[in-house]
Amino acid sequence: MSDAARELHLNAFLMEAGHHEAAWRLPQSNPRADFDLAHWIRLAQLAEEAKFDSLFLADGPALTGNGEFRPPGQLEPLTLLTALAQHTSRIGLIATVSSTYNEPYNLARRLASVDHVSGGRAGWNIVTSAGADEAANFGLEDRPNHAVRYVRANEFLHVAKALWDSWESEAVLADKDSGRYADPARLHAIGHAGTHFKVAGALNVERPPQGYPLLVQAGSSEDGKDFAARHAEAIFTAHQTYERAADFYGDIKARTKAAGRNPDAVLVLPGIVPFIGSTEAEARALAKTFDDLRVPEYGLWQLANIFETKTSAFELDQPLPDFILARPKLQGTQSRSDLIIEMAQRENLTVREVLSRLGGGRGHFTFVGTPEQISDTIIAWFEGGAADGFNIMAPALPSSLETFIEHVLPILRSKGLFRDEYRGTTLREHYGLPIPANQFHADDAHSAV
Repeated sequence: MSDAARELHLNAFLMEAGHHEAAWRLPQSNPRADFDLAHWIRLAQLAEEAKFDSLFLADGPALTGNGEFRPPGQLEPLTLLTALAQHTSRIGLIATVSSTYNEPYNLARRLASVDHVSGGRAGWNIVTSAGADEAANFGLEDRPNHAVRYVRANEFLHVAKALWDSWESEAVLADKDSGRYADPARLHAIGHAGTHFKVAGALNVERPPQGYPLLVQAGSSEDGKDFAARHAEAIFTAHQTYERAADFYGDIKARTKAAGRNPDAVLVLPGIVPFIGSTEAEARALAKTFDDLRVPEYGLWQLANIFETKTSAFELDQPLPDFILARPKLQGTQSRSDLIIEMAQRENLTVREVLSRLGGGRGHFTFVGTPEQISDTIIAWFEGGAADGFNIMAPALPSSLETFIEHVLPILRSKGLFRDEYRGTTLREHYGLPIPANQFHADDAHSAV
């Protein structure tokens, strides 16, 4: 893929009333947006009208905190995306689902079903679930070891791909005259017996329209990057600076090539949290409005959870404690903890200032400025080899997404970087990615070479 052929990819990362932890407190916000289907439908249609590549939904199998300072739950994403598929026709639908707390057969079936129901628009953001509270919901004393989670995830993907491939494209005959519905020789028992799973197969759902749902990965640890190089087709990542993003981009492309895959077929999509004003002063005032609504106790809980310690370890007007700056080995989100430490040291931040910086996007790149400044930054990262696109993390929903659509997208379109219309109907077509070859039928006419 030449630079001239590159197209900027944008996902609308949706989160209840918005990504900022205090978004639900804004006067215009719906504090019950989390379980309001009409709210989600409106967001999905708004993003589709703007021609975003996809919707992106986060998830985890546990409450987020204790519910005191922020809505702690969410609708199950595959269920929600199935509903949203009925109110949209083109936009991609990406759900976060854990490989640690699911089984390959059931999840492969659900994802294939969403891809069929949506006409080929499903994507799976693969996570290994870093929280100890999630493990407790599945009868475990603690989460599995970080490396073990990725070994399990790797086997999970091999099984899921085999299950999606277990129906060849010519398997269904539906021949009324002969009475033959399917050719049994083209339905394959996968017979998998591995370290973590034993699965007979075949899947009881026909191969998805996209072959596989689009495979997305969101971990930036060494294990996560190796996993992404083997399996991911899009990578959601967090970076605070262009330099770090460019280093990650180059690393991922090199690992993907080393894994025998085409680096151009793996899209790197950092998160960006845009606070947009007609002037810099207006944008700063907007960001301060959000910041003033934060509750420090919630931010401290988040910080303690990331660093696997107690909130009492932090003093608001002091730097991060020395034992954290020493970068202890964590079983959870090691890459996110490293990002926070680097940010705090680079900018000489107190804990209170760290909490302010994390309030909008939990460590994702927060940009405060005018539409022109934000579009210039997006273009610089895209053209400079730091990103293939972005996950747009609106601080408040729908208002911040509407502002981005109305004031930033026209600039990107004027540069010829972002589509005016969809040119395909599937998520893979939006991303410019082929249908994977079926491992049981190498000559499949619909497969990629």
